[in-house]
Amino acid sequence: MWRKVFSLLPNRAFSSNPEIPTLYSFLQPSIFALKRDPPLPSTKLPTQPPKTLNSDTVTSLETTLHKSLLTDDTDEAWKSFKALTSGSAFPSKSLANSLISHLSSLKDVHNLKRAFASAVYLVEKNPGLLEFETVESLLNSFKCAKTSAPAFALIRCMFKNRFFVPFSVWGNVLVEISKKHENFPAFLRVFEETSRIALDEKLRFMKPDLSACNAALEGCCHQLKSVIEAEKVVETMSVLGVRPDESSFGYLAYLYALKGLEQKIAELKCLMVGFGISTKGLFRSNLISGYVMSGNLDSVSATILCGLGEGGESLNLGEETYCEIVKGFLQNGEVKALATLIIEAQKLETFTVIVDKSVGYGVISACVNIGLSDKAHSILDEMNVQESFLGLGVYLPILKAYCKEHRTAEATQLVMDIRNSGLELDAGTYDALIEASMSSHDFQSALTLFRDMREARVSDLKGSYLTVMTGLMENHRPELMAAFLDEVVEDPRVEVSTHDWNSIIHAFCKAGRLEDARRTFRRMIFLQFKPNEQTYLSLISGYVSAEKYFNVLMLWNEVKRNVSIDGEKGIKFDQTLVDAFLYALVKGGFFDAVMQVVEKSKEMKIFVDKWRYKHAFMETHKKLKVSKLRRRNFRKMEALVAFKNWAGLSA
Repeated sequence: MWRKVFSLLPNRAFSSNPEIPTLYSFLQPSIFALKRDPPLPSTKLPTQPPKTLNSDTVTSLETTLHKSLLTDDTDEAWKSFKALTSGSAFPSKSLANSLISHLSSLKDVHNLKRAFASAVYLVEKNPGLLEFETVESLLNSFKCAKTSAPAFALIRCMFKNRFFVPFSVWGNVLVEISKKHENFPAFLRVFEETSRIALDEKLRFMKPDLSACNAALEGCCHQLKSVIEAEKVVETMSVLGVRPDESSFGYLAYLYALKGLEQKIAELKCLMVGFGISTKGLFRSNLISGYVMSGNLDSVSATILCGLGEGGESLNLGEETYCEIVKGFLQNGEVKALATLIIEAQKLETFTVIVDKSVGYGVISACVNIGLSDKAHSILDEMNVQESFLGLGVYLPILKAYCKEHRTAEATQLVMDIRNSGLELDAGTYDALIEASMSSHDFQSALTLFRDMREARVSDLKGSYLTVMTGLMENHRPELMAAFLDEVVEDPRVEVSTHDWNSIIHAFCKAGRLEDARRTFRRMIFLQFKPNEQTYLSLISGYVSAEKYFNVLMLWNEVKRNVSIDGEKGIKFDQTLVDAFLYALVKGGFFDAVMQVVEKSKEMKIFVDKWRYKHAFMETHKKLKVSKLRRRNFRKMEALVAFKNWAGLSA
């Protein structure tokens, strides 16, 4: 069918290029286009051997060549090879291939030239010695060395000398080299020649595969932009029996759209059906690219809408294609046309289309990605002027751009607009916006977004809740933490724990705002969250810093009623909490409470470092006399005596 459709094309006579430059011209540095090395011994091989070597000399040179390769003595190996070829002799097949492989593996210009010269010499004089794997290895070395001319020269030399290596050995490497170095004309000549050989010589193993045919077709369509050359490649594929794929049709679609050949585009669509190619994403992308390049924007819109009209599913256009579309429209000042395109696309897209696969998302996202956020806003404004419904796909890219640019206040306002239009954002979008707001220290926007998230009945609030709490704590904003926690504490979608209250209390205490810490503590208890050892450690630390030791005494009176020996139901009374209470109560002079803590620690077998509290007493109560306390308060006197005896201060 491929042949039938293009049977009217003029028959092509395949022509080879007989002009193979001499070996020595390819040894010039310009062929390799690499940095020129210092002068080294000549790599040239003799064209007219002066004499014939006897068998003993040949054996000796082969032995030297073998040993040199084993010891990586490259110069000596090359010297032996030149001596052999100068005497009309050749090394064994294994040695010849080992030498070329060794030289090409060194990857320096000088030895790559030697490898090239050796390979060409063998092709011209004794091709039976050269193994296919060696040819492939040498071509890969050219690819790594970023040079294309010797690669094409080697293949043309093989053609000239009728040394036919299967296309599968060298074809794909040559395709890569031609694409990498933009040397398409040279590749096209080789493609034509190997195709001719495959047909004329009836050598199927020389036939280019689909990948190579597509590479030739792509170059004709995108680089040469020649309909004649492209259709010659199509004819070649037909004659060779190479079945085209979606890429083949895509390249032709680009060229025909560029040239405005609508009839041929229609033929391509029919052919795709005939070949059973059902996917049209790549074909459509190429078609759009061609229309954009030709400035035919009406056809761009028509192609997109036609694609949607075939089923209402997403077009699967890539980001690159959308960027081309946006640039093409905006360079021509067609903001209104872009807006209209999105509006019409939304009418055709079904509800099953994923948001980020919609045309609106693709267009607006492309505007943002190429740095034209202002144009994205212009498109939105134009859609509003046309009183069109704006889907989520239009909003989301701008929201993402706001996050990236930390324009959180504008993002928050846009979220309000989205909600007012009846659309709903997912938890992931809210999470990203809230995280951006917290990173920008825009706490009000973050809190506003979280409230909107709750009102929108988003089921998963945990991630954003933690983001807000963590951000406020890291930025030392306990008052906002307390207000936020009070606001969400009864929401079943948020898991508020004692740890959250502890974070607020700790932050207040650290800032010296003890009244706020106490108020938060009371609120925590009122809402039936049980304080733990960390709660009391934070409060004790805050009270000690402010020298409010009486408040510590009040805490102890509360704690001692709730201390649990096993720590399962009540407060876990560990060494850290014991130390905190003892130090504060000794500093405050509440020795009766001190001894209560001591007794409790003995009961629970908690080690107490007496030296620390002995030092605290000497530091604070050095002049305190038992006789004075006897007259004022007998109970305090007893507690003081008990403490001094315990701490070893009686002496």
